[in-house]
Amino acid sequence: MYLAISHAFLQEYWWFIVSLLGSLLVFLMFVQGGQSFIFTLAGDESEKTMIINAMGRKWEFTFTTLVTFGGALFASFPLFYATSFGGAYWVWMAILFSFVIQAVAYEYRSRPGNVLGKRTFEIFLFLNGALSPLLIGIVVGTFFTGANFSINDMNFGKWESPWYGLEAVLNLRNLSLGITVLFLSRLLGLMYIVNTIDDVELDAKARKRSVINSVNFLAGFLFFVISLLVSEGFAVNPDTGEVFMEKFKYLHNFLATPLVLIIFLIGTLLVLYGLYRMIFTGKKDPIWFGGAGTVMVVLALFLVAGYNNTSFYPSVFDLGSSLTIRNASSSLYTLKTMMWVSFIIPVVLVYIWYAWRAINRKPIDRTEIEEQGEGHIY
Repeated sequence: MYLAISHAFLQEYWWFIVSLLGSLLVFLMFVQGGQSFIFTLAGDESEKTMIINAMGRKWEFTFTTLVTFGGALFASFPLFYATSFGGAYWVWMAILFSFVIQAVAYEYRSRPGNVLGKRTFEIFLFLNGALSPLLIGIVVGTFFTGANFSINDMNFGKWESPWYGLEAVLNLRNLSLGITVLFLSRLLGLMYIVNTIDDVELDAKARKRSVINSVNFLAGFLFFVISLLVSEGFAVNPDTGEVFMEKFKYLHNFLATPLVLIIFLIGTLLVLYGLYRMIFTGKKDPIWFGGAGTVMVVLALFLVAGYNNTSFYPSVFDLGSSLTIRNASSSLYTLKTMMWVSFIIPVVLVYIWYAWRAINRKPIDRTEIEEQGEGHIY
């Protein structure tokens, strides 16, 4: 029996899939957040190695999700992929370079005969932990503030700034989202340290360090959300495809899609509750509340960026070049074929859950590190 599925439905379906992958990526950047503490949280070599091994057991999840996220964007919205990755290549190259040095660091830090020394690779991990969440947050910020590109009649994109993406750093709203993602990843990293490392001293220091990071996160988050709700947005006329500026566009998007608004509010409350359990209780489970809340908040932000006749990648150089889920997507045939492939995602998630539990079955402690324990030490 032939299943009739419209192109419009598949475009919205794939924007949801991309949004979900993006939200999972932000959650998994707790690895980067944890890495950013290896010089400031660890009091001795054992504590530093415990932190690195806790994050090292999960870094491949983040890297794989990043690649999957990019692949899904390439396959479902190729015009965005070509325009952003091909035009804003300096900022994307900086992100990719930070992940490359992360992989090298985990591979060679503790390898015998390491001529560069452990500290060199620890600096690599710190740079990846500090730069990649900040830059990814800034890039996602351009979904709401726009980018400097134009697209001609042949769908050929041209970047109209000599900085090729780095100019996004100078936008205060982009920077606020970058700071939000950076400190959120640091908080999630601290939560994960508490959850997986069995060490009283490290636990106490992680909870204490959560206080100032929570303040920084909340300041960036509140600034971004308030500025988002009161700012103009890039609306699309559904009949003509014309892009125009609309006051309070993203506030209207939340109100027009109550389910997305509920997801955003519940996610925000879960993140705050995770912070409460981290700072004011001795519980070891804040990561699950903070992580679930992170996925929900980021998912909601992605959805309001693309749904309800909104340009998800607007051009501030030429509004007519702005990209939407309608004009940037693949063909009906491609999206429909990929839809069947996407049905294996639940299987992959179950495997990740199983692997996660297997890896975390035994908490990391000083004895395992100092005696080299079982398995590989990063």
